[in-house]
Amino acid sequence: MDETEFWEIVDSTREAAGGDPVDHADVLVERLLQLDPDSVLDFARHFEARYNRAYHWDLWGAAAVLLGGASDDAFDYFRCWLIGQGREIFEGALHDPDSLAELLDDFDERVDGDGEELGYAADEAYEQLTGVVAPALGIPPQPAEPTGAPLDFESDAALAERFPRLWERFGPEIGPT
Repeated sequence: MDETEFWEIVDSTREAAGGDPVDHADVLVERLLQLDPDSVLDFARHFEARYNRAYHWDLWGAAAVLLGGASDDAFDYFRCWLIGQGREIFEGALHDPDSLAELLDDFDERVDGDGEELGYAADEAYEQLTGVVAPALGIPPQPAEPTGAPLDFESDAALAERFPRLWERFGPEIGPT
């Protein structure tokens, strides 16, 4: 499976799910079940490589703005959700996390930003196809620490300064207008 096919599967299953992250994962598993086990592992490698690539302090800060804070787990699930948004949004966010202010049509932190189930879709499909747990993917593991310079996620001022467009559009209200 090449990168184009990977993104086509992500896009077509997101569209079929109407953009809902939980439904997206279910539709993705059903789509992956139509492939052979080696292709499912290829999909998993593509997903995991992008997941690891997104382990960046600036992207974590953008997630904190969008979600009103982001624990380790919340950031993990955010990265899965971000992959699920497709190539343009994913690559745009990696290049400039503040660009999510323009890339996202809307964002509801109660529904959006949590793609935990997407992260398990390939494993679930592989296990259903073969009856065994997916083997190690043979790709480099996620780094111990995110890349880039750490941010103070507890500081509204630091987040607003680093992500001015994202903060203006999705940040918390700052008192009466």
